[in-house]
Amino acid sequence: MTDRKPVECWLTDMDGVLVHEERAIPGASDFIERLVALERRFLVLTNNSIYTPRDLRARLSRSGIDIPEEVIWTSALATADFLADQRPGGSAYVVGEAGMTTALHEVGYTLTERDPDYVVLGETRTYSFEAITKAIRLIDDGARFIATNPDPSGPSPDGLLPATGAVAALITRATGREPYFVGKPNPLMMRSALNRIDAHSETTAMIGDRMDTDIVSGLEAGLRTVLVLTGSTRVEQVDRFPYRPTMVVDSIADVIPLVDELSRP
Repeated sequence: MTDRKPVECWLTDMDGVLVHEERAIPGASDFIERLVALERRFLVLTNNSIYTPRDLRARLSRSGIDIPEEVIWTSALATADFLADQRPGGSAYVVGEAGMTTALHEVGYTLTERDPDYVVLGETRTYSFEAITKAIRLIDDGARFIATNPDPSGPSPDGLLPATGAVAALITRATGREPYFVGKPNPLMMRSALNRIDAHSETTAMIGDRMDTDIVSGLEAGLRTVLVLTGSTRVEQVDRFPYRPTMVVDSIADVIPLVDELSRP
């Protein structure tokens, strides 16, 4: 990583990198404090579309990580940004929670069950058969199918939970229509994050815990990538992928010295 331009900006995933469930991963708070001290621009990214940035800021604060909500970029925000660009002032039927509905309201979208432009599938812990059936029928009637992210499952204290990708597969099976996924690994989310902090791919690094979302999306967006081993991907799994991160480290604590090292010309 040292033979390229200095790293001026950082993008980092949240779950598995900074926090695990509701607990901060050792070194996470120190990493954020180091970025702030060096006046480095950064964003915390998450494919989770359940929560608003304000909700996530409160969650991180309870874990001992203090960041403003303005530096949190969710797949819900990226999806709303994408739809506002594609069809300004449009309408959508949402299967999801406050993170998604709030983001759409803020870009001027109308939420409706009657002839929407889009069906937007986001993360939720309360998927209902009625809501999924409504989504299937609206898509079958011509609504465009958008999903916030392709993650098939997510963690919980009791084990795996079905996530957006799994429910999207159910809807696709019923309708024959594939969704357009906006969140990671779509580099669209990475580019929208770069634009948000006025960053350039050549001088930005991405930290993540998943090879199949964080690392591949960073790679495809032209970023340097750092895989931490505190989340989904284990070290013995790295070589199974046809691409590699720029660096593999044990945890976010090991990234702290890199912030100084990689900022030098």
